[in-house]
Amino acid sequence: MLSVSNLSVQFGKRVLFDEVNVTFTQGNCYGIIGANGAGKSTFLKILSKKMDPTSGRVHLEPGKRMSVLEQDHYAYDEFTVLETVIRGNKELFAIKKEMDDLYAKPDFNDADSDRVGELQIVFEEMNGWNADSDAAAMLSNLGISEDLHYTQMVDLDGKLKVRVLLAQALFGNPDVLIMDEPTNDLDFETISWLENFLANYDNTVIVVSHDRHFLDAVCTHISDIDFGKINHYSGNYTFWYESSQLAARQRAQQNKKAEEKAKELQEFIQRFSANVAKSKQATSRKKMLDKLKVDEIKPSSRRYPAIIFEREREAGDQILNVENLSASIDGELLFKDIDVNLAKGDKVALISRDSRATSAFYEIINGKKEADSGKYSWGVTTTQSYLPVDNSEYFENDLNLVDWLRQWAKTEEEREEVHIRGFLGKMLFSGEEALKKCNVLSGGEKVRCMLSRMMMLRANILMLDEPTNHLDLESITAFNNSLKNFPGTVMFTTHDHEFAQTVANRIIELTPNGVIDRYLTFDDYMDDPKIKEQRASMYAK
Repeated sequence: MLSVSNLSVQFGKRVLFDEVNVTFTQGNCYGIIGANGAGKSTFLKILSKKMDPTSGRVHLEPGKRMSVLEQDHYAYDEFTVLETVIRGNKELFAIKKEMDDLYAKPDFNDADSDRVGELQIVFEEMNGWNADSDAAAMLSNLGISEDLHYTQMVDLDGKLKVRVLLAQALFGNPDVLIMDEPTNDLDFETISWLENFLANYDNTVIVVSHDRHFLDAVCTHISDIDFGKINHYSGNYTFWYESSQLAARQRAQQNKKAEEKAKELQEFIQRFSANVAKSKQATSRKKMLDKLKVDEIKPSSRRYPAIIFEREREAGDQILNVENLSASIDGELLFKDIDVNLAKGDKVALISRDSRATSAFYEIINGKKEADSGKYSWGVTTTQSYLPVDNSEYFENDLNLVDWLRQWAKTEEEREEVHIRGFLGKMLFSGEEALKKCNVLSGGEKVRCMLSRMMMLRANILMLDEPTNHLDLESITAFNNSLKNFPGTVMFTTHDHEFAQTVANRIIELTPNGVIDRYLTFDDYMDDPKIKEQRASMYAK
């Protein structure tokens, strides 16, 4: 279907890919993974011919169509929503436009009539007469209501544009579908729809994503970029991760007998296969597990940060009490009548259909914003640490990272460079990296610095607003595990399904008509039919 031959990419002296040879076959979904800077997005650009490699070639089987999720949110501003989707099939749209132009000619003649006849035959073979209705159905499935289908793209907000561009990529059943971070800015319901769509998709899918649940739900193979090469492994992300960790452990156990290693591998495959067989997402793509092999999995070169949250003291029973809290922005109500009482050990997923609502709630209970009404109080034994969704205010100076982190030291011992470098080293800022200026950091580096700060504060209450934004899969995995093990209280908002499902034991949803508060796992909360009905009524205007 799609193959890469002798592909090399080099920027100056840096070699990104070295003689890569891989093939992507029909019916499989490939999750492209790799550390930050490994070249995931670059590889997708080369596959889609938006960038040329240093050497080598990409070959798409003749007659096959490739579709790419558009990253430029302004590229179609001059068109309507429906036309933007149909433009996803360039050949179909070109035929449709030529026919429309011919019909619009004031001097339409016999030659034009013959040409229209030829075009109509091809158009019918491509199911063109159903293009409008198919595009409309795709939009509706992605939450774009019918009244918006003839709206100009320029008039849509950013989150709706993302959904339209996703519909464009999916439209017309492309033979090869390439997507770079398709779940960005999508809510959980839309991501779930996309997971189910792709899990049953018969053609080839190649995707880069930091959403582990999404990769597990759709991928038949993981394509790992490491050491300048790309290797395919059967299975989804969790299988790749756990088997690569197992391979690393076995490599370290040089004295372990071969038969003991083989038994351990077999038990691992059996356990993993049994877990996935019970999954409610047991679709046709899940047959990937029939022939799982871990023998060829290699230990990864990736580094995982050591995120360890400790508490200076244990909190008492009184954590946080919120009474009748309401907030709005520019006259638009975000939430009202919020009554919440946090208990010791709660790990709360704070959610809302409007991300401004959750951010406003965090800002209010951290004293950074005034509520419209209501009050809140923290228990006297609590200490809070807060990671905001926008951390830019923390990086407006030109301090190096050692001096930057020293700002939150509490004792002379903590102010010592060796102590601070210890925190930074855990977050992969070692050696000269610790002397980088804080105002030139990438988004992911800033979040890792903020986590270093939170570890140093040793608070017993952690508040995290979209903490996985900008992080790579390795950091997200380490972060996720650290919160599962943290003995204190956590309140967090995230679009990472795996994060929400594995950390939260309580869900609190803020709506314009009150709060929904349940001690449930995230999946149980989202799947409960009574809660679905309640949620619909709480958001109704």
